Amino acid sequence: MTFLNPHTGAAPTSEPEAPDLAHLAARWVSWVARHRRPTSPIADRSGRHAGHHQPADVWFLAGTHGGSVQRNCVVPAGRPLFFPAFCWWQVGGETGPAEADLNATGHAQLDGLPIALTPAGSAEPFPVRGFFNNVVTTWPWSMPVSCWGLWGLIPPPRPGRHDLSFGGTDGGRFWVEAQYQIEVR
Repeated sequence: MTFLNPHTGAAPTSEPEAPDLAHLAARWVSWVARHRRPTSPIADRSGRHAGHHQPADVWFLAGTHGGSVQRNCVVPAGRPLFFPAFCWWQVGGETGPAEADLNATGHAQLDGLPIALTPAGSAEPFPVRGFFNNVVTTWPWSMPVSCWGLWGLIPPPRPGRHDLSFGGTDGGRFWVEAQYQIEVR
């Protein structure tokens, strides 16, 4: 994985490879599906559910179903952060790559420094098995899902408090904005 330095704002010498981000995006969608609606990280208004079902190698953060939210969470030291500034997913459907939203725009910053966003989507639908009443598939059995988004990947932030904000729009009336106060320990 290639990272943008969140402390110096230095751009990477090469952009992250789309297949790596597409794989992380698929894992992010599967992570969201592991939550029932009341504890969905997307519906979470405070950040109290941010630590549920997190993988050991990366820390996923969520946007909203539309509109703005402010959250607080604790992140273990040494974990890169991965999030969508803007994304969509589709359950079922045919094979083939996820369709890009060419009107979508997004932004992200950590501690006031801009974070690069990379468009990435699934080349083919991938299986997602979630809990009953999850926000991705609704059902507890495996279903094919495809996704596309503008994704941010940040190397592990140093221990301490950080302010992260990200969001995006479809170029029309739909927009999302998430502001996180993160404590890295």
